[in-house]
Amino acid sequence: MTADQKPTASLPASLPIGVFDSGVGGLTVLRALKMALPREDFLYLGDTARLPYGTKSGATVARYALQTTKVLVDQGVKLLVVACNTASAVSLPGLTQAYPNIPVVGVIEPGARACAQKAPHGRIAVIATGSTVRGAAYQTAILRLRPEATIATRPAQLFVALAEEGWTDGPEVEAVAKRYLAPLMAEFPENRPDCLVLGCTHFPVLAEAIRKFLPEGVCLVDSAETTAESVAAELARRGLLKPGGAPGDSQTEGRVRFFATDDPERFAKVGEIFLGQPLSPADITLVDL
Repeated sequence: MTADQKPTASLPASLPIGVFDSGVGGLTVLRALKMALPREDFLYLGDTARLPYGTKSGATVARYALQTTKVLVDQGVKLLVVACNTASAVSLPGLTQAYPNIPVVGVIEPGARACAQKAPHGRIAVIATGSTVRGAAYQTAILRLRPEATIATRPAQLFVALAEEGWTDGPEVEAVAKRYLAPLMAEFPENRPDCLVLGCTHFPVLAEAIRKFLPEGVCLVDSAETTAESVAAELARRGLLKPGGAPGDSQTEGRVRFFATDDPERFAKVGEIFLGQPLSPADITLVDL
């Protein structure tokens, strides 16, 4: 924080960052956030009782998002991260209206911005869940930035199941990756897009398997990493970085508190795959919505 920046009066910089998802996939976003902002504190809520959001109507998802974020806001947060592609597509207007003093960052806009910048020929491939593809959220966001872009999308629902089973490599995973990616690459001249967007928070754990079926030079855009970059920039812009929150400072590492709406044992077992570190059911606070 520079000398001329001051925290927003109603949002002390010492408050944690709130992160929510329909389940555990958003832990890839939390993992990226912790790497980008190691001194910040976080609250993570997975709405595991009502997942998956992708099968619900937009109105229902928007309502769920308001209910889950209220838990985080009531705890006290200085910024909300919507670490769910489905919720990011439909809930941001309602959240910003409900909490006008709290910045809200979703995962779609940062990913769209990154690929728009990194696609010299405007050729962009997107893999996501079926609901995200059908809703055309990435296409809309990318075309707003690059109207001339050529975009091809493909639903890759099996990647979600593989990720939750912890199957991140091996012949079975590679067979599924090839089945999804080969026809998607074929939609571009010389089978080569500029970028491939991982449009689901489950997909980063499969990144190495996915890379094997991309032509050399294709940029892989991880929406978890791009979201973390956007959050760091937004906190800095508003003067809300926690003192000692910038990388390289020597203060104590920030803490994370976890909440779930169902089955802390499964949350911990599956969640450690996405977070990249052990989790215990004792770390998870059960909340009732």
